[in-house]
Amino acid sequence: MTSYISRLSPVPGFADYTGPHKVGTIDVEIPVSELDPPSARTAPGDDIPTIQYRIFYPCEPDAKGKPVNWIPRPQRDYISAYSRFLGAGSTLAEFISYFPRLLHYVTIPVRKDAPLLQPNTSNKRWPVMVFSHGLGGSRNAYSHLVGSIASHGMIVIAPEHRDGSTPISYIREPPTNDSTSEKHHKKKHARTVDYIKLSHTPSPEVEEGRNAQLKIRLWEMGLIHDSLLKLDEGKSITNLNASSTSLSIFKDRMNVHEPGKIAYAGHSFGAATIVQFVKSVFYASETSSAPSSYKPLFIPSSRSAVCQQITPQNPIILLDCWCFPLRSASTRWLWNRPLPCYAPGGPGGSAIVAVESQAFFKWTEHLKATKRLLSANPASSTPSPMGKSPPHFYYPATSAHLSQSDFGVLFPWVTKRVFAAEEPERIMRLNVRAILQLLRERGIEVSKTSSEDMELEVGEDEETNDDKKIFGKDGAVRGWIWLDIYDGQLAGSDSDSESELEEHELKKEPNEAVMGNEVQATTGGLGGESKI
Repeated sequence: MTSYISRLSPVPGFADYTGPHKVGTIDVEIPVSELDPPSARTAPGDDIPTIQYRIFYPCEPDAKGKPVNWIPRPQRDYISAYSRFLGAGSTLAEFISYFPRLLHYVTIPVRKDAPLLQPNTSNKRWPVMVFSHGLGGSRNAYSHLVGSIASHGMIVIAPEHRDGSTPISYIREPPTNDSTSEKHHKKKHARTVDYIKLSHTPSPEVEEGRNAQLKIRLWEMGLIHDSLLKLDEGKSITNLNASSTSLSIFKDRMNVHEPGKIAYAGHSFGAATIVQFVKSVFYASETSSAPSSYKPLFIPSSRSAVCQQITPQNPIILLDCWCFPLRSASTRWLWNRPLPCYAPGGPGGSAIVAVESQAFFKWTEHLKATKRLLSANPASSTPSPMGKSPPHFYYPATSAHLSQSDFGVLFPWVTKRVFAAEEPERIMRLNVRAILQLLRERGIEVSKTSSEDMELEVGEDEETNDDKKIFGKDGAVRGWIWLDIYDGQLAGSDSDSESELEEHELKKEPNEAVMGNEVQATTGGLGGESKI
């Protein structure tokens, strides 16, 4: 009913989450000076004195918290930044410029600063996921996906990266007085981080630019991990967002200490961030034997807690993973290493869910690179399973690159017109189903999938803790297509060398280009390049 009513309103809106729990949220910004980084304390290449993220979590069902505006404050500045990011002449930018007041009223169906629900898991702790956003994203831009997961009994951390990948981000100035409380400190912005526009045509300069962004993202990911440990241990941490709810509600409530139990997820550049992060941590001890051409972007101490957390067992969720940032010449050694799950004794690809939009699936050369990334031997142009289980790899038909973000749900008419994307809410539910089933298979306790989400017929009113159908290979779920990474299509013909493959990958333009801002579309039938 909520979804139906939202369609009648001129204001874009979200449907309710389908999990059994209500969802609370707290906006967090923590001074770096209060954290123990697993790598260098100084932010790579820039002065970033804080980390920022939004926490989505199961909350008490009777909590009275207000919903959260999808566009953060200052809203006018954020809306202007999104218009600049999308570009003049794009359909969505025109909508934003003509109807900016409508966006002021878009809210996320969460309860601000609501009390945390007591965990009903066997260890009395909620499982935790960290979700990294793509270019043009933010801590709010994937709220429907991460909120849906939180509604099934998980704490989800949604960082806002300060690498110039968001349309705009604000950094508060940390207090200098140690006695300043998290609630009453002076809320002063130190500076603004604007979007950094890099060409989507590969070049050494673009590689260097993306590596610089990844350095910041990986540094932030390490600090976020340390902040979660401190929150769970009940240590005092300043929240510069002056939340009315103390961060102490998370004390002894998060399963962040047990190795291999934090789930890592991301979309596009965010998925690339996750790959680079878990590999950088897992293979940190081997960098001394790497060739001199390898220039690591993140070097955690072997004694750091994050090195204990990242194991072959961590669930990895990669949505439209963008491979280009992972294949630079200076980090090619790491590209050639498999994901940690393929280590001896590991679960193999069964620890991975990868979902491609139809656009990424049709981007042939990139799909070949993605299959190599997901394989047990990315260094080989014809990798084999090597006795390991394959990843859960799917693409939903009629989906767009934006389908896994809030934009697909909020602006369905735009994605339909520009990308021919259909059923945005259903596409989102399919992604959530796959993520939940991966978590269950990795031994992480989450709530059951509802009969509505499983699209059962009337009278089949049952929930399940084992949604096997979503991992089927027979097409039983409409429009949910399984992909085989070992189908002989990884590197083109047998005559293709590695250098030839690279040349194809670098020159090939995608059907739906996302190199520059992840929302461009190249559609020959429309006469060239257009933007939403």
